[in-house]
Amino acid sequence: MLIGFAIIGFVILVGYVVGRTGIAGDHAGHALNRVAFFVATPALLFTVLSHADVRVLFSSFLLTVLCSVAVGAALFGVLSRIFFRRPLGETVLGQAGATYVNANNIGLPVAMYVLGSAQYVAPVLLLQLLVLAPLTLGILDMTSGGRVSLGSILTGPLRNPMIIASVLGVVVAVFGITVPEPIMAPLELIGGAAIPMVLLAFGMSLHGQRPLQKGSGRKQVAAASVIKVAVMPVVAWLFGRFVFGLAGSDLFAVVMVSALPTAQNIYNFATRYNRGVVVARDTVLVTTVASIPALLVIASLLA
Repeated sequence: MLIGFAIIGFVILVGYVVGRTGIAGDHAGHALNRVAFFVATPALLFTVLSHADVRVLFSSFLLTVLCSVAVGAALFGVLSRIFFRRPLGETVLGQAGATYVNANNIGLPVAMYVLGSAQYVAPVLLLQLLVLAPLTLGILDMTSGGRVSLGSILTGPLRNPMIIASVLGVVVAVFGITVPEPIMAPLELIGGAAIPMVLLAFGMSLHGQRPLQKGSGRKQVAAASVIKVAVMPVVAWLFGRFVFGLAGSDLFAVVMVSALPTAQNIYNFATRYNRGVVVARDTVLVTTVASIPALLVIASLLA
């Protein structure tokens, strides 16, 4: 278990060193992320999901994650209403920061190296890209008068390569379709590059960040971070264990997935609408660091 985390941490560290030294250029991390997003990760998701256990994709596992997201979002909303009193747009971004997990950059490596299969993180990725992201963007659009239309928000997932690849993989798994080896083999080769690329790019993105400056919304960051790495895993365990009857590897996986850090997508959303940018950025950084000991504790208790 520790070896898996060590592998992830070492590759992120290498990416940080690359970013700090500048040996790959100023925009290498951005380019690496785009290749991973549009090419390597879709290939990985398709090859994994085409062999996935359908019972995991459509089961109480996903309902458990959904319940933990709902509780986390509601809790942050109450705290924001009582203590922070921020506008609706910033509150929604705070809720997303407290519940929207990094299922791609961190989730896929954790699933592969710690849980043993990406099939545990794929349903969460689908839930976020198909439901949570459009909902968040829709509210931000309505509260800020942005240029993005409702139609583009609703059809956005249909243009997302990870969604397309995931849906195709699920179709193959559900109907038992056999993909010819000349097609599957190169996809598996390309997909094998996804995890190293996203970890390197993430490590490179950490260089130069100075989080938690005075007056930058540290209370909101603290609240979102605690909910993300501490409250959500506990809620997932309670729902999974006592409501949906999960046990063994499924219970371990759903708690691990719920403890993943905040996705970088939230920072992208904040930048796009110029709402709570610093809070979103700092939440991503803080939860990324804090999630490592949280994941180790969960692994020691439930693995």
